[in-house]
Amino acid sequence: MLELHQFRQSPFCLKVRMALHAKQLSYRIVELRPGLDQISLFRLSGQRQVPVIVNGDKVVADSSAIISYLEDLSQSPALIPIDLQEATQAHLIEDWADTTLAHACRTTFLQSAVLDRELRAAFVPEELPGSLRKLMEEMPGGWINTFTEVLGIGKGAELFESLEKLSISLASSDWLVGGSMSVADIAVAAQLSLLRFPPSSGEVLAGKGVLGLSDHPCLQGLFSWRDQLDRSIFERNP
Repeated sequence: MLELHQFRQSPFCLKVRMALHAKQLSYRIVELRPGLDQISLFRLSGQRQVPVIVNGDKVVADSSAIISYLEDLSQSPALIPIDLQEATQAHLIEDWADTTLAHACRTTFLQSAVLDRELRAAFVPEELPGSLRKLMEEMPGGWINTFTEVLGIGKGAELFESLEKLSISLASSDWLVGGSMSVADIAVAAQLSLLRFPPSSGEVLAGKGVLGLSDHPCLQGLFSWRDQLDRSIFERNP
């Protein structure tokens, strides 16, 4: 059986879980603890980042590489379009989602977590020792704010503009590329999890997120599209 080595709230791990469920591939999750398990992860895959898929002797790291590997394991449904032009468009959107959108969503989430303990707690792995988990949940907001400034956070207007364009585009089509779900849809939907938790996050977290974006009237169509995609994928039992 496939093994997915992951951090629970990583959008890139969510991206892979979405692909696995879409293709109805059986797998089991190996939940890792940031920092504590990254040495063993390095020994396994040669790097410290998740997600990592293990299939017998085969080890594949990086969400995009994993989805390409899953395409070879199961061609239905195809997440990479057969049409060359559409495939190129899908990969370009995937790359944008994994880099520019991912950075903007991550840093916006960190900014919001300065004032929202619940958001911070959501990202603390349950597998951590209780004392360390409590320390991370109750980390002073001032320290986090300093950290976000060092990262150069402050492009909220650009993120909103991109999200608004996505929302407008999806108002006239169910998919970002072509006439069916592709890796472009999954990549974008996964990154949006940092702005508003999807239904697959469970009852405690689903619907909660970054105030000012998750509840913005102009973006409700986008989040509704993401939620519908999330439900339709995770209703498929691998």
